Amino acid sequence: MSEPETPMTAAAAGRGRLRTSRADREQAIEVLKAAFVQGRLIKDEFEVRIDRALTSRTYAELAAVTADIPIGLTDTQPIHEFKPPRRPARVRTRVPMNTAVTGGACVTLAINFGLLAAMLTGSEIAVIALVVFTVVATIVAIGAMVTAR
Repeated sequence: MSEPETPMTAAAAGRGRLRTSRADREQAIEVLKAAFVQGRLIKDEFEVRIDRALTSRTYAELAAVTADIPIGLTDTQPIHEFKPPRRPARVRTRVPMNTAVTGGACVTLAINFGLLAAMLTGSEIAVIALVVFTVVATIVAIGAMVTAR
């Protein structure tokens, strides 16, 4: 596994005259911040190096800013670190309208056959239970069709 590319390694690879990007300068500033927090730089030196990092235009100039700070002892991340893509939030699916209508038709058929059977048996309790079931099933079927829109 190779070392992550830093302004120092880029300058050493013969690209010292190439222009740096904003991300390269920000990475160098992160290295300087970590070095300052670790006590490797005093406040005045830290401020001077930050100014030099912000005004540097090439890898060589940027490498000179962090040349005496050991690589790997700071808590910085490489510039081009791979971050896995986030999984999208689960999307709520809707019931298709034809499914809602088909369900409503099936409930209606079941109610009609149940009502017919209750009337043929002559039981008042069966008729009352079927009416209550019919009202609840109708409300559910209408709700399914409304949410399917």
